[in-house]
Amino acid sequence: MAVGIAHLLNDAYASFLHPLLPRLMDKLGLSITLAAALSMIFSLSSSIMQPMAGYLADRFGRKVFVIAGPLISGVFLSLIGLAPSLSVLLAILLLGGIGSAVFHPPGAAMAARTAEGKGSGLRMSFFSCCGSLGYAIGPLAIIGLVTTVGLENTWMAVAPVIVLTLLLLVALPPDDPQISNPDPPSLREVLSGLKGPLGVVFCISALGAFAQRVFITLSPIISSEAGASEAVGALTLSVYLGAQAFGSLASGWLTDRVDRSQLLAWLTGLSVPTHMLALWLPPGSLGAFIFAACSGFLNMALLPPIVVMAQEIIPKSPAMGSAVVMGLAWATGSLGLLGTGIIGDWISPQFAGLVSAPVLFLGTALCFHPQLKSYRKVVS
Repeated sequence: MAVGIAHLLNDAYASFLHPLLPRLMDKLGLSITLAAALSMIFSLSSSIMQPMAGYLADRFGRKVFVIAGPLISGVFLSLIGLAPSLSVLLAILLLGGIGSAVFHPPGAAMAARTAEGKGSGLRMSFFSCCGSLGYAIGPLAIIGLVTTVGLENTWMAVAPVIVLTLLLLVALPPDDPQISNPDPPSLREVLSGLKGPLGVVFCISALGAFAQRVFITLSPIISSEAGASEAVGALTLSVYLGAQAFGSLASGWLTDRVDRSQLLAWLTGLSVPTHMLALWLPPGSLGAFIFAACSGFLNMALLPPIVVMAQEIIPKSPAMGSAVVMGLAWATGSLGLLGTGIIGDWISPQFAGLVSAPVLFLGTALCFHPQLKSYRKVVS
């Protein structure tokens, strides 16, 4: 429960940037390409350091990382509205992203506990669900705050993470010496495993991350350009991200019971038409909200089976396994945002989103890769 609440608040802060993009574009004179670059850089900073954080957490213990991560994220991402220039905003996003990177690998390892056997998928889905709820709450919370007190007062959002830090210091027990591994596999050894099944799972995760980053970056911009209110853009994000919570719960239950590679195939394949319809239908329409919810549900449903599979592939270093298919894969998926932003400036943000969604079909094909043969069975 403690780690889940930490995940909720950490990801609420991580969702502040995207609903504020239209305001930041006006304030700083940014193009769609630069807005997409901001989203990409933030995603990279919150993702690419996760393998190293996972290695350190596996070696020295997880508690300090679980406490420090949300604190760093909350403090810096509450300063977004104060940024007077693009360079300062970049620095804030980089530092805030590092906090998120520090938290996720040990948090996921604490939550899933794959060494305890069956039920790891359900435990991972609870952790994932809390993060999705945070992502859903964040856009509405920050838009409500800036609408009330102005963009320059986003610093007021720091209060909850201060309270959380004090609670975690009390609630989290000391690290179990049996959990800490003085000699976990090195990062090089783990990355060499990308040639096997870990690499296939990594690619599926990266493609899912790309689809999510495209939607949450372009959706508020599409709404703004269509003349919809700022609240519509924030609500669309909250519907998408809120539905992810239910997707992770449902998928966590299925992860412990069904053929995981087939589960991933269905999720990636169905995500393509739902994402395209969510971006194509008029912003604020009932259909747009319905398909935004379907898209979010399917997208986050990918996470529990992917993370559990990675932790089982690298049982001696579950935090680092989680980091590879979360952080490193999310960073890789985010790289495509720059190209999407260029297409958005060249033609339109809606067109850029529509041509990006079918990339997920590559993930569907990878689900039938021979390296995943051992997962083509019902888990006992």
